[in-house]
Order: sequence, then C-alpha cells, then structure tokens
Amino acid sequence: MKPRTILAIVAISLLSIAFVFETPVIYGSSKVSANQLDRLEKEVWKKARDLSLSPYQESVGKIPTSLKDLNYDQWRDIRFRPERSVWRGKNSLFEIQFYHLGFLYNVPVKINLVTPEGVKPFPFDPNLFDYGKNTLPVHEYKDIGFAGFRIHYPLNRKDYYDELISFLGASYFRALGKGQWYGMSARGLAIDTALPKGEEFPYFKEFWIVKPPRRYDKITVYALLDSPSLTGAYKFYIQPGEKTAIDVKASIFRRKDVEKLGIAPLTSMFYYGENTVNRPDDYRPEVHDSDGLLIAYENDKWEWRPLQNSARLNIVDFPATNVKGFGLLQRDITFDHYQDLEARYELRPSVWIAPRGRWGKGHVELVEIPTTWETTDNIVAFWVPEEIPPLGKPIDVSYRMSWHRPIGSPHGLGYVVSTRTGKGRDNDTRLFVVDFKGRSIEAIPASTGLTAVVNVSEGAELVEKILMKNEATGGWRLSFQVRAKGGSAIEQLQPDKRPKIKIEAYIKKGDNLPDVLTETWSYLWQL
Repeated sequence: MKPRTILAIVAISLLSIAFVFETPVIYGSSKVSANQLDRLEKEVWKKARDLSLSPYQESVGKIPTSLKDLNYDQWRDIRFRPERSVWRGKNSLFEIQFYHLGFLYNVPVKINLVTPEGVKPFPFDPNLFDYGKNTLPVHEYKDIGFAGFRIHYPLNRKDYYDELISFLGASYFRALGKGQWYGMSARGLAIDTALPKGEEFPYFKEFWIVKPPRRYDKITVYALLDSPSLTGAYKFYIQPGEKTAIDVKASIFRRKDVEKLGIAPLTSMFYYGENTVNRPDDYRPEVHDSDGLLIAYENDKWEWRPLQNSARLNIVDFPATNVKGFGLLQRDITFDHYQDLEARYELRPSVWIAPRGRWGKGHVELVEIPTTWETTDNIVAFWVPEEIPPLGKPIDVSYRMSWHRPIGSPHGLGYVVSTRTGKGRDNDTRLFVVDFKGRSIEAIPASTGLTAVVNVSEGAELVEKILMKNEATGGWRLSFQVRAKGGSAIEQLQPDKRPKIKIEAYIKKGDNLPDVLTETWSYLWQL
C-alpha cells in the first residue's frame, strides 16, 4: 500500500447509546450471541466517552527507533505470513492479516477478536511476519502492537481470499467490490481540513473484530477513535459483493470545539484527465483514481463536478439541506483512456455516501490540492454540518458506503460522461464540450427541440452554445464558449487575484423544472 498524504447529525443525551444499530447476524450456541454484541457496543461507546473526559495522550513515538527509521521500501519488505492468517482453515469466509509498525505507520493499534468465548486481545508476535532483507532486532519487538489489519474474503473466486478491506494509518480505510483494484480511501473523520492552522488527523487506536458464524458472508468491526480534539465509537458492518456495502455508525465525543468537522470524508487522487489544459509529458491519456464529485440533493437535483488539478488550491462548498448522498466517482472505466497496465485506473472503485436519517443544513465540501505527481492524494470530499450539538453532547452519525463501479445512470437522468475544454474564438474565451448519455436521453431523436441551459457567474459571459445529438454515442453533446470580462490590472499581473468563474449547465425538455432531463454539470474555470 502506498503511503497517503493526506457522520445525520443528531444530539442525544449522554446516557443514551444511539450508535447501536441492527445487524442481521445469525446467532446460536456456537456463535457470538446478541447479548455479547450488545455488551460490546455499550463498552466501546463507554470507552470513547470516558476517554474524551481525560487529557489526550500522544501515542506516536512509542515504538522502537529501528522501526521508525525504516523507509517505505524497507517497511514494505516486512510481509505478513499468509499461513498465519486468523481463522484460516476454520470454515470461515473471512481471514485476518496484519500490518507491521514502521515507516509512517508509527501509532500502535490494539486488536481484539470477538468470539463466543468472549473478547480476547490478539497479541503481537514477530513470527507472524517475514522481515525480508531487513536486519532488525526482532527479539526486542514484544507487545508493540500492530499498524493495522486487513480482511480477506473470496470476492472474485471461491478458491482465493482477496483483500476486501484494509485499515491502516490514522483513521484511513479502503475497500473493494468485485473486480476492483485499490484506489481512493475513506476516513473515520476529518478535522480542520484545508485550514491555515493545519489539519488534525484522528486515528483508530483499538479495534474489535467479530468472528462471523461459519460460512456467513458479512463481518462486523468496532473501532475506538482518538485525537487531541475528540474521541469516537465506530461500528462497521461490512457486506462484500459486486458493490461492497459498509454501514457506518458512530458517536463522536469532543474534548474541545473544532472549527470544521468533516463527516464521511473521502480521499482520492486526480493528476490529470480529459479536461486538463496543460497535460504532463506522459504516454497515458489520463491518470486519476476519481474523475468527479456527484451530489444528490433533497429536491431531486443531481450535480456532477469534474475534478481538476489546478495551479491553485480549490475549496468549493455545495450547500444542501438533508443531502441525499454524495461521492467521488471514477466514471471513466475504459482501459483505452488510461493505457496503464500496472495501475489499472479503470478498475479503481467509486464510493457513494448515503446518509441514514436527515442530516439537516450544511454543505458538501470539495478540496482540490495542486500536485505534480500521481502518488499524492490531492482530492478530499466530506459533509460539513451547519450546526452540531453543544460541547458535552455526543454527535451521532450514520450512513452507508457503496464501493462500486458506476455503470449507467444512478438516477434515471442523463449523466455526464466527458468534459473537454480548449481555446475559444479568442484569447479571453474558453470552449467547453460536455457529453451526456443515459437511456432517458438516448431515446430522444435529434429532431426533438431540447433546450440547453448554461449559467455563468459574474466576471464572464456566455457567447455561444450548441446542443446536438451525438450520433457516435447515441447521447447528446453540449458545446459552449464563455468569455472572461476584462479584469483589473492587479488581476492581470497576479494570477492568485484572478476570479474563478462558476459555470452550470443541463439539458431540459420544457420550461419547468420537472422537465429537466440530465444532471447538472458544474465547473470552476480559473482564469
């Protein structure tokens, strides 16, 4: 795993335990009982609450220096022995393997296994690992803990246990659906992301992995989150498949107020794509883990925002009330558009966040950080609530994550499949070409009088638009040109002072909102 650089908010009384939710587990004398899980959930909740009432204690730096000094390649050479996988040969559909401490991963993580016999800590043992070419004082590594763990499951073949989900580093985790390769990541929580004072990274310090009944195809993981500002009790109910679903429910306890709380954060990479103006000198047409942000609003509006890797930091807010969902998608799943036989970007998963309950007022925030290489995760998206309970009250969150390949329309409307841009009729004009597909609009013949709506923010003007049937794809193509109005002398000399032009476009059949035929394409043109 390459190193990465980079919840409905409801107040409840401190005595209630609302993060417990139904999990359809089969119980019996040889299985973890319902009473066991109920006690465990309450205990994890209590641990998080009690931890928040005590001062934060730093865990970084408590591992041997010989491990902290490892570089990435040396750390990668320490490999878990597959034959030592937990539950291997126990007629289980799941196996557990562990990550060794070292390199950037220097926060010890405690692992507990939950079985019918009770909760048992899983101790660190150097014999679980092959240290490769490293010469290390392994005899000194006693009770040092793990860096994280991964769960394996026969996702693609019945005779092979694929890596299904991995928890490693801070509160990061990544999952896969059938036929996918690792790409973007998720986090438990984001704190003060993209603020001048710097971001705070909470971390999962302890896990409880519940052993499923024999041949049961779902698994539950509990986690304890900690950071200088807050703690959290988490539950992950993981359901592998074509679309791997993870039901997340958590209670957050603050030690102090935070300026920005990011719920259900997603982290991805966008180096360049079809909409990139100054492409790197690279044989690959596109390089990215995700190519757009999709948002579903309460009023049934859907918005698609293509990602960018610009010279300046972009922080864009998408205000919403009771947002229905949002996610970072890898909508382009054609190999020919990437031509990378090693990275296989067309197989990277998309992740959709579907809130459980009403999340109230807030906004989806998109952060785009400039990057000069593909190893940097430079895209972050999360939900920021407008109001949270007062200090001393827990923040409860619940949502479902879907790790999938976005084939077809997710909403029944026409959807954007490509965004291209180029020089317009003069130096102050930009051409945009947006292609829409989807059964609902592909069935509409070219002779039908459809209307394209293009809205441009202050500082620019629409000078031309053309909507036509795309006979090559069966969809519709919208081409339009936007001209920037003359800026001040300071704006001309200082690129950071130049305005960012917001553009929105969609296709409709008539003059009323119900006649909208496509999702709304939105863009930020940086002059």
